[in-house]
Amino acid sequence: MATLPGSDPSSHGSSLESPLLPPSKEPGPGSEPEKLHIDDMLQKYCGEFGSWQLRHFVLTSLAWALEAFHTMVMIFADQEPAWRCIKGSGCDEKESSVCGLEPGSWEWKGGSGSSTVAQWGLVCGEKYKVGLVQALFFGGCLIGAGVFGHLSDSKLGRKGSLTAVCILNAIFGCLTSLAPDYFTYLLLRFLTGFSTGGVGLCSFVLATEPVGPTKRGAVGMSTFYFFSTGIASLSGIAYIFPSWRGLYIASSIPSILFLVLVIPFISESPRWYLVRGKMNEAMKIMRTIAKSNGNHLPDGVILALDDEANDVSNDNRSCKEAISGSLIDVVQSPITRVRLFLAIGINFTCSVVYYGLSLNVVNLDTNLYLNVLLNAVAEMPAFTITALLLDKFGRKPLAIGTQWFSAVFCFMGSLMGNVGIWKVIRMCCGVLGIFGMAGTYNLLFIYTAELFPTVVRNAALGCATQAAQMGAILAPFVVVIGGGFPFAVFGVCGLIGGMLAYYLPETLNKPLYDTMTGMEEGETVKFT
Repeated sequence: MATLPGSDPSSHGSSLESPLLPPSKEPGPGSEPEKLHIDDMLQKYCGEFGSWQLRHFVLTSLAWALEAFHTMVMIFADQEPAWRCIKGSGCDEKESSVCGLEPGSWEWKGGSGSSTVAQWGLVCGEKYKVGLVQALFFGGCLIGAGVFGHLSDSKLGRKGSLTAVCILNAIFGCLTSLAPDYFTYLLLRFLTGFSTGGVGLCSFVLATEPVGPTKRGAVGMSTFYFFSTGIASLSGIAYIFPSWRGLYIASSIPSILFLVLVIPFISESPRWYLVRGKMNEAMKIMRTIAKSNGNHLPDGVILALDDEANDVSNDNRSCKEAISGSLIDVVQSPITRVRLFLAIGINFTCSVVYYGLSLNVVNLDTNLYLNVLLNAVAEMPAFTITALLLDKFGRKPLAIGTQWFSAVFCFMGSLMGNVGIWKVIRMCCGVLGIFGMAGTYNLLFIYTAELFPTVVRNAALGCATQAAQMGAILAPFVVVIGGGFPFAVFGVCGLIGGMLAYYLPETLNKPLYDTMTGMEEGETVKFT
């Protein structure tokens, strides 16, 4: 990255890894074509974020709502419903749980079909099975993120991978509603997690790659509004469908609608086409973007990879050899290796805090549907504030600041008692803690994406997402301990995450590299 933080993006043309200076007029017949990197072509000819990118962004980001449905449905499907004593059984309704009551002396108020807990008696000594379902779901997400991260960078592409995970989600979600026993349910939730793990990262990369560098940050940050909106919508869906089987069907139908009504109108990423050697397809999309945005892309302008943009000897080839990469390439490069390890650590600690604080909110003795709704709505101001400050202060300061903001209130929460006014103060500390970490969680996707070149971007994002899923698996076990200990753990995680972010480079207004060679050359120029 040859430009400095805060530099004018239009000055990229003069940097060593950028294309040749633009000619004063359109190249004539026989002249050398003007070779531009995608970012430069978007800025100079197509438009960084016009009507085409807006439509593409909205349609693609709807997949985040689908991820919210399949992830958060367990809150309602696996809840422990209210119970009541059967008249004349001698049951005492003052008991805090059913564990000390005689079998047959009580019943679930909503019937056995209200949740999986009521269906299979997952209470008392069997209660651990509820946590096991949640852990295996996130375990599936961990595996799926790596698998589909690699597939979206290689054979399937961004759109192909997004289509595949939505098909699998619809199938596994509907099959879950038919689970005859607990272990079948456990397996299907694991498989749903496997496909869900690829939804967010495929959608995010596909939505942000056609966006110009100065607009990419705010656009990327806005994707999480769709996730929060999905959680809020799920509260209403769960209220309408009180049966857990009906809820799984209702939360899976949107995936089918997305496949039929949205996927056909989404375009593949031109960056993926370019690195796969499909120049014609990439240029076709770039011309469509320019035309839809009311701009004109001259015939003498062609796309080029980072390490080809200055190479005037290359001819205008419509088909080039595909360039691919993997996590092995990321680890072998000293630049990306350090970035990957830091991104893994930050995603892990951030996930422990975010999901841990979210689960603590569920423990409040209030209306579950309203609780989940308010929790989703409370995250949105964090997204807005972080998005507004992203291009002013940069990725790195915000990544540090939001995590330390969360850590401060988590440490305060660990010192508060759980009675009287201190109970209210602890709850406020938890809300402010998740407010800060929600901003970090949103920021991490755009930050991590900008740290790696196109050929390995989704693989790196998938690896970081796997680390986040490991944090999500750990979070419930921390929450179970209770008292002030979980808040202390969350505070330590937030503090460590901010310290790790300190060692990452700033990516504000920097170009998105396409190849490992282009990034290594650009970073070498930066320090010479």
